[in-house]
Amino acid sequence: MYEEFYGLAQKPFSIQPDPDYIYWGRTHSLAYAMLEYGVMNHAGFTVISGEIGCGKTTLIRHLLNRLDQEYKVGLVSNIQDGNLLEWVLSAFDQPYENKSHVALHDQLQKFLIDQYAHGKRTILIVDEAQNLGPKLLEQLRLLSNINADCDQLLQLILVGQPQLKTLLQAPELTQFAQRVASDFHLVPLTQEDVKEYINHRLEVAGRHEPLFTDLACERIFEASRGIPRIINILSDTSLVYGFAQMADQIDSAIVDEVIADKKEHGVFKMGEEQPAPPPPNSSISPNELSVNDDGDGPALVIRDKDLAKLLLSKLQN
Repeated sequence: MYEEFYGLAQKPFSIQPDPDYIYWGRTHSLAYAMLEYGVMNHAGFTVISGEIGCGKTTLIRHLLNRLDQEYKVGLVSNIQDGNLLEWVLSAFDQPYENKSHVALHDQLQKFLIDQYAHGKRTILIVDEAQNLGPKLLEQLRLLSNINADCDQLLQLILVGQPQLKTLLQAPELTQFAQRVASDFHLVPLTQEDVKEYINHRLEVAGRHEPLFTDLACERIFEASRGIPRIINILSDTSLVYGFAQMADQIDSAIVDEVIADKKEHGVFKMGEEQPAPPPPNSSISPNELSVNDDGDGPALVIRDKDLAKLLLSKLQN
Protein backbone atom coordinates (compact mmCIF):
# COMPACT_ATOMS: atom_id res chain seq x y z
CA MET A 1 0.00 0.00 0.00
CA TYR A 2 2.57 2.60 1.10
CA GLU A 3 5.77 0.75 0.13
CA GLU A 4 6.40 2.41 -3.24
CA PHE A 5 5.50 5.87 -1.94
CA TYR A 6 8.12 5.64 0.82
CA GLY A 7 10.77 3.82 -1.23
CA LEU A 8 10.38 0.46 0.51
CA ALA A 9 10.81 -2.97 -1.03
CA GLN A 10 8.57 -4.59 1.61
CA LYS A 11 6.64 -3.80 4.76
CA PRO A 12 9.19 -3.03 7.48
CA PHE A 13 6.97 -3.41 10.54
CA SER A 14 5.26 -6.77 10.27
CA ILE A 15 4.40 -8.30 13.65
CA GLN A 16 5.40 -11.77 12.40
CA PRO A 17 8.74 -12.97 13.84
CA ASP A 18 11.28 -12.43 11.06
CA PRO A 19 14.97 -13.07 11.89
CA ASP A 20 16.05 -10.85 8.97
CA TYR A 21 14.75 -7.84 10.90
CA ILE A 22 16.38 -8.51 14.27
CA TYR A 23 17.71 -5.33 15.84
CA TRP A 24 20.93 -6.33 17.56
CA GLY A 25 20.78 -3.97 20.50
CA ARG A 26 22.53 -4.80 23.74
CA THR A 27 19.65 -6.82 25.21
CA HIS A 28 19.00 -9.02 22.21
CA SER A 29 22.71 -9.50 21.56
CA LEU A 30 23.26 -10.79 25.09
CA ALA A 31 20.14 -12.96 24.99
CA TYR A 32 21.26 -14.60 21.77
CA ALA A 33 24.78 -15.05 23.10
CA MET A 34 23.35 -17.04 26.00
CA LEU A 35 21.17 -19.12 23.68
CA GLU A 36 24.11 -19.94 21.43
CA TYR A 37 26.37 -20.62 24.39
CA GLY A 38 23.85 -23.09 25.83
CA VAL A 39 23.59 -24.98 22.56
CA MET A 40 27.29 -25.11 21.77
CA ASN A 41 28.30 -26.14 25.28
CA HIS A 42 25.77 -28.94 25.77
CA ALA A 43 23.87 -27.07 28.50
CA GLY A 44 21.11 -29.13 30.08
CA PHE A 45 18.75 -26.15 30.40
CA THR A 46 18.75 -22.64 28.97
CA VAL A 47 15.96 -20.22 29.91
CA ILE A 48 14.89 -17.10 28.01
CA SER A 49 12.09 -15.03 29.53
CA GLY A 50 10.63 -11.62 28.75
CA GLU A 51 7.53 -9.51 28.29
CA ILE A 52 5.02 -10.37 25.57
CA GLY A 53 6.18 -8.92 22.26
CA CYS A 54 9.84 -8.40 23.23
CA GLY A 55 11.22 -10.70 20.51
CA LYS A 56 11.78 -14.08 22.18
CA THR A 57 10.31 -16.07 19.28
CA THR A 58 12.35 -14.11 16.73
CA LEU A 59 15.55 -15.02 18.56
CA ILE A 60 14.56 -18.68 18.53
CA ARG A 61 13.85 -18.50 14.79
CA HIS A 62 17.29 -16.97 14.24
CA LEU A 63 18.88 -19.77 16.25
CA LEU A 64 17.04 -22.44 14.24
CA ASN A 65 18.17 -20.86 10.97
CA ARG A 66 21.80 -21.11 12.06
CA LEU A 67 21.81 -24.70 13.30
CA ASP A 68 23.21 -27.23 10.85
CA GLN A 69 22.33 -30.88 10.17
CA GLU A 70 24.19 -31.96 13.30
CA TYR A 71 21.15 -30.94 15.38
CA LYS A 72 17.76 -32.60 15.71
CA VAL A 73 15.36 -29.97 17.05
CA GLY A 74 11.84 -30.44 18.41
CA LEU A 75 9.51 -27.55 19.27
CA VAL A 76 6.46 -27.64 21.52
CA SER A 77 4.33 -24.70 22.55
CA ASN A 78 1.82 -23.97 25.28
CA ILE A 79 1.82 -27.33 27.08
CA GLN A 80 -0.76 -27.05 29.86
CA ASP A 81 -1.91 -30.59 30.51
CA GLY A 82 -1.73 -34.12 29.19
CA ASN A 83 1.18 -36.55 29.11
CA LEU A 84 4.48 -34.70 28.77
CA LEU A 85 6.16 -37.66 27.08
CA GLU A 86 3.51 -37.62 24.36
CA TRP A 87 4.18 -33.93 23.70
CA VAL A 88 7.94 -34.52 23.54
CA LEU A 89 7.71 -37.52 21.22
CA SER A 90 5.27 -35.65 18.99
CA ALA A 91 7.76 -32.76 18.73
CA PHE A 92 10.30 -35.19 17.26
CA ASP A 93 7.74 -36.86 14.94
CA GLN A 94 7.83 -40.07 16.94
CA PRO A 95 4.73 -42.30 17.42
CA TYR A 96 3.16 -41.92 20.86
CA GLU A 97 -0.45 -43.09 20.74
CA ASN A 98 -1.79 -45.98 22.82
CA LYS A 99 1.40 -46.52 24.80
CA SER A 100 1.94 -46.84 28.54
CA HIS A 101 4.05 -44.31 30.41
CA VAL A 102 6.88 -46.83 30.68
CA ALA A 103 6.72 -47.58 26.94
CA LEU A 104 6.76 -43.86 26.11
CA HIS A 105 9.81 -43.26 28.28
CA ASP A 106 11.57 -46.26 26.77
CA GLN A 107 10.80 -45.04 23.25
CA LEU A 108 12.13 -41.56 23.98
CA GLN A 109 15.31 -42.99 25.49
CA LYS A 110 15.89 -45.24 22.48
CA PHE A 111 15.28 -42.28 20.15
CA LEU A 112 17.83 -40.11 21.98
CA ILE A 113 20.43 -42.87 22.04
CA ASP A 114 19.90 -43.52 18.32
CA GLN A 115 20.37 -39.81 17.53
CA TYR A 116 23.54 -39.77 19.63
CA ALA A 117 24.86 -42.89 17.88
CA HIS A 118 24.42 -41.16 14.52
CA GLY A 119 26.30 -38.06 15.65
CA LYS A 120 23.18 -35.96 16.19
CA ARG A 121 22.58 -33.59 19.09
CA THR A 122 18.95 -33.37 20.23
CA ILE A 123 17.37 -30.12 21.42
CA LEU A 124 13.84 -29.61 22.71
CA ILE A 125 12.52 -26.03 22.68
CA VAL A 126 9.51 -25.40 24.92
CA ASP A 127 7.71 -22.15 24.09
CA GLU A 128 5.20 -20.51 26.47
CA ALA A 129 6.93 -22.50 29.21
CA GLN A 130 5.32 -20.38 31.94
CA ASN A 131 2.22 -22.58 31.48
CA LEU A 132 4.00 -25.80 32.46
CA GLY A 133 3.67 -25.51 36.21
CA PRO A 134 5.90 -27.18 38.84
CA LYS A 135 4.75 -30.74 38.08
CA LEU A 136 5.59 -30.70 34.37
CA LEU A 137 8.83 -28.80 34.97
CA GLU A 138 9.92 -31.50 37.37
CA GLN A 139 9.12 -34.11 34.71
CA LEU A 140 11.33 -32.18 32.27
CA ARG A 141 14.14 -32.20 34.82
CA LEU A 142 13.91 -35.98 35.08
CA LEU A 143 14.06 -36.31 31.28
CA SER A 144 17.33 -34.39 31.33
CA ASN A 145 18.84 -37.26 33.32
CA ILE A 146 19.02 -39.39 30.16
CA ASN A 147 22.76 -39.25 29.49
CA ALA A 148 25.50 -41.22 27.75
CA ASP A 149 28.56 -41.17 29.97
CA CYS A 150 29.42 -37.44 30.23
CA ASP A 151 27.31 -36.36 27.26
CA GLN A 152 23.91 -34.71 27.55
CA LEU A 153 21.54 -36.58 25.20
CA LEU A 154 18.71 -34.05 25.49
CA GLN A 155 19.21 -30.29 25.76
CA LEU A 156 16.24 -28.15 26.71
CA ILE A 157 15.54 -24.49 25.96
CA LEU A 158 12.62 -22.94 27.85
CA VAL A 159 11.08 -19.73 26.50
CA GLY A 160 8.34 -17.86 28.32
CA GLN A 161 6.80 -14.78 29.82
CA PRO A 162 7.99 -13.19 33.11
CA GLN A 163 5.90 -15.69 35.10
CA LEU A 164 8.39 -18.38 34.03
CA LYS A 165 11.18 -16.56 35.85
CA THR A 166 9.01 -16.29 38.97
CA LEU A 167 8.01 -19.95 38.71
CA LEU A 168 11.61 -21.15 38.57
CA GLN A 169 12.41 -19.22 41.76
CA ALA A 170 9.90 -21.29 43.76
CA PRO A 171 11.51 -23.37 46.56
CA GLU A 172 10.07 -26.62 45.20
CA LEU A 173 11.95 -26.09 41.93
CA THR A 174 15.39 -25.54 43.45
CA GLN A 175 16.76 -28.71 41.84
CA PHE A 176 15.47 -27.56 38.47
CA ALA A 177 16.91 -24.05 38.82
CA GLN A 178 20.31 -25.52 39.65
CA ARG A 179 20.27 -27.34 36.29
CA VAL A 180 19.88 -24.08 34.35
CA ALA A 181 23.24 -23.31 32.77
CA SER A 182 22.27 -19.76 31.75
CA ASP A 183 19.20 -17.59 31.81
CA PHE A 184 18.33 -14.21 30.39
CA HIS A 185 15.36 -11.89 30.82
CA LEU A 186 14.57 -9.67 27.83
CA VAL A 187 13.47 -6.15 28.73
CA PRO A 188 11.81 -3.48 26.54
CA LEU A 189 13.93 -1.17 24.41
CA THR A 190 15.18 2.18 25.66
CA GLN A 191 14.17 5.45 24.00
CA GLU A 192 17.46 5.61 22.11
CA ASP A 193 17.04 1.99 21.03
CA VAL A 194 13.53 2.64 19.70
CA LYS A 195 14.82 5.27 17.26
CA GLU A 196 17.61 2.95 16.08
CA TYR A 197 15.19 0.02 15.91
CA ILE A 198 12.79 1.93 13.63
CA ASN A 199 15.61 3.12 11.35
CA HIS A 200 17.10 -0.38 11.24
CA ARG A 201 13.86 -1.98 10.07
CA LEU A 202 13.33 0.73 7.46
CA GLU A 203 16.85 0.14 6.15
CA VAL A 204 16.33 -3.64 5.92
CA ALA A 205 13.13 -2.94 3.99
CA GLY A 206 15.05 -0.83 1.48
CA ARG A 207 14.94 2.80 2.67
CA HIS A 208 18.27 4.35 3.65
CA GLU A 209 17.05 7.87 4.45
CA PRO A 210 15.36 8.90 7.73
CA LEU A 211 11.56 8.74 7.59
CA PHE A 212 10.39 9.13 11.21
CA THR A 213 11.35 12.36 12.98
CA ASP A 214 13.08 12.21 16.36
CA LEU A 215 9.95 13.47 18.10
CA ALA A 216 7.83 10.87 16.32
CA CYS A 217 10.16 8.14 17.61
CA GLU A 218 9.90 9.60 21.10
CA ARG A 219 6.09 9.46 20.93
CA ILE A 220 6.24 5.84 19.78
CA PHE A 221 8.57 4.97 22.65
CA GLU A 222 6.24 6.56 25.21
CA ALA A 223 3.16 4.78 23.88
CA SER A 224 4.80 1.40 23.31
CA ARG A 225 6.87 1.35 26.51
CA GLY A 226 9.68 0.03 24.30
CA ILE A 227 7.96 -3.26 23.41
CA PRO A 228 8.96 -4.18 19.83
CA ARG A 229 5.62 -5.67 18.79
CA ILE A 230 3.74 -2.50 19.78
CA ILE A 231 6.43 -0.37 18.13
CA ASN A 232 5.75 -2.30 14.92
CA ILE A 233 1.99 -1.80 15.16
CA LEU A 234 2.31 1.95 15.77
CA SER A 235 4.96 2.43 13.10
CA ASP A 236 3.06 0.46 10.48
CA THR A 237 -0.16 2.35 11.17
CA SER A 238 1.73 5.66 11.08
CA LEU A 239 2.96 4.81 7.59
CA VAL A 240 -0.62 4.13 6.51
CA TYR A 241 -1.75 7.50 7.93
CA GLY A 242 1.26 9.25 6.39
CA PHE A 243 0.54 7.74 2.99
CA ALA A 244 -3.11 8.78 3.23
CA GLN A 245 -1.94 12.37 3.88
CA MET A 246 0.83 12.17 1.23
CA ALA A 247 3.29 13.17 3.97
CA ASP A 248 6.99 13.09 3.07
CA GLN A 249 7.92 12.35 6.67
CA ILE A 250 6.23 10.70 9.64
CA ASP A 251 6.18 13.43 12.27
CA SER A 252 4.84 13.54 15.81
CA ALA A 253 1.45 14.88 14.66
CA ILE A 254 0.84 11.75 12.59
CA VAL A 255 1.99 9.46 15.41
CA ASP A 256 -0.17 11.35 17.94
CA GLU A 257 -3.17 10.86 15.66
CA VAL A 258 -2.46 7.14 15.47
CA ILE A 259 -2.07 6.87 19.25
CA ALA A 260 -5.30 8.82 19.86
CA ASP A 261 -7.22 6.53 17.49
CA LYS A 262 -5.69 3.42 19.06
CA LYS A 263 -6.68 4.63 22.53
CA GLU A 264 -10.25 5.26 21.43
CA HIS A 265 -10.81 2.36 19.06
CA GLY A 266 -7.93 -0.09 19.62
CA VAL A 267 -8.02 -3.40 21.47
CA PHE A 268 -5.01 -2.78 23.73
CA LYS A 269 -4.12 0.08 26.06
CA MET A 270 -1.43 2.51 25.01
CA GLY A 271 1.24 4.16 27.11
CA GLU A 272 0.08 2.85 30.48
CA GLU A 273 2.49 1.52 33.04
CA GLN A 274 2.66 -2.24 33.45
CA PRO A 275 3.00 -3.98 36.81
CA ALA A 276 6.57 -4.06 37.99
CA PRO A 277 8.29 -7.43 37.53
CA PRO A 278 8.93 -9.51 40.65
CA PRO A 279 12.27 -8.90 42.35
CA PRO A 280 15.03 -11.19 41.09
CA ASN A 281 16.32 -14.02 43.22
CA SER A 282 19.07 -12.48 45.32
CA SER A 283 20.73 -15.79 46.16
CA ILE A 284 23.62 -16.35 43.78
CA SER A 285 26.01 -19.16 44.56
CA PRO A 286 29.79 -18.57 44.80
CA ASN A 287 30.36 -20.11 41.36
CA GLU A 288 27.97 -17.70 39.62
CA LEU A 289 28.40 -14.18 38.31
CA SER A 290 25.58 -11.65 38.08
CA VAL A 291 25.62 -9.08 35.28
CA ASN A 292 23.24 -6.13 35.13
CA ASP A 293 23.12 -2.62 33.77
CA ASP A 294 23.32 -0.57 36.97
CA GLY A 295 19.88 -1.79 37.96
CA ASP A 296 18.17 -0.57 34.80
CA GLY A 297 19.30 -3.15 32.27
CA PRO A 298 18.54 -6.80 31.72
CA ALA A 299 19.01 -9.24 34.56
CA LEU A 300 21.51 -11.91 33.68
CA VAL A 301 22.94 -14.74 35.74
CA ILE A 302 25.73 -16.79 34.18
CA ARG A 303 26.82 -20.00 35.88
CA ASP A 304 30.13 -20.12 34.03
CA LYS A 305 32.76 -17.69 35.29
CA ASP A 306 34.87 -17.77 32.13
CA LEU A 307 31.89 -16.85 29.96
CA ALA A 308 30.80 -14.16 32.40
CA LYS A 309 34.23 -12.53 32.35
CA LEU A 310 34.30 -12.68 28.56
CA LEU A 311 30.90 -10.98 28.25
CA LEU A 312 31.83 -8.36 30.83
CA SER A 313 35.03 -7.52 28.97
CA LYS A 314 33.08 -7.12 25.72
CA LEU A 315 30.52 -4.82 27.35
CA GLN A 316 33.23 -2.69 28.95
CA ASN A 317 34.95 -2.28 25.58
